[in-house]
Amino acid sequence: MSIKDRLLQVQQTIPKHVTLVAVSKTMPNSAILEAYEAGQRHFGENKVQELTEKQAALPNDIKWHFIGHLQSNKVKFIAPFVDLIEGVDSLKLLKEINKQALKNNRIQRCLLQFFIADEETKFGLNREEATEIIEAITKESLKAVEICGVMGMATYTDNEDQIKSEFRQLKSIFDELKTDFFSDNAAFQIISMGMSGDYSLAIAEGSNQVRIGSTIFGVRVYNT
Repeated sequence: MSIKDRLLQVQQTIPKHVTLVAVSKTMPNSAILEAYEAGQRHFGENKVQELTEKQAALPNDIKWHFIGHLQSNKVKFIAPFVDLIEGVDSLKLLKEINKQALKNNRIQRCLLQFFIADEETKFGLNREEATEIIEAITKESLKAVEICGVMGMATYTDNEDQIKSEFRQLKSIFDELKTDFFSDNAAFQIISMGMSGDYSLAIAEGSNQVRIGSTIFGVRVYNT
């Protein structure tokens, strides 16, 4: 089955209000173009160098999402063009994003990444840390960043009850933050959760943005 056919299959399982981010990490430009020509515009990458190379070579109207763990010293390379940074997990990182966005005369859209999984290898904030970051945006006048919502990854497990519970936790965090800090802010609207193996569960629990890679592009080949 072609990338186009797999993409169309996935699109048929996703409600209209849910944004599909095609996770194109490790995929060649030709694969991304095939999805692009089938109408896909949101693509996700998790390596800065790979993203900058692809952005330079591919159509300008692609909306690039940085979905990996972003190091502060690499923000400057993607700051001129990245549409959404999905993994803000520290105030230090957000300050650097603000600094680089100012240099590029743009407002950088970001999501706060929360730790919801039962896995130590995943990154993310807890509720208290997120509150400190949000309050610091006003205190320190970080005017070049815009918090657009939350992101989280569930535990990699076959236990659907656990996965649903973790997604429910992130939806609850989003609702609390919306009430406490963003009630008048229309930009704060994204709940990014759900990947190839669990996106249907995520949508059922309130996700409105899913990150799907292998279901669209097939098995990844990682260079060793």
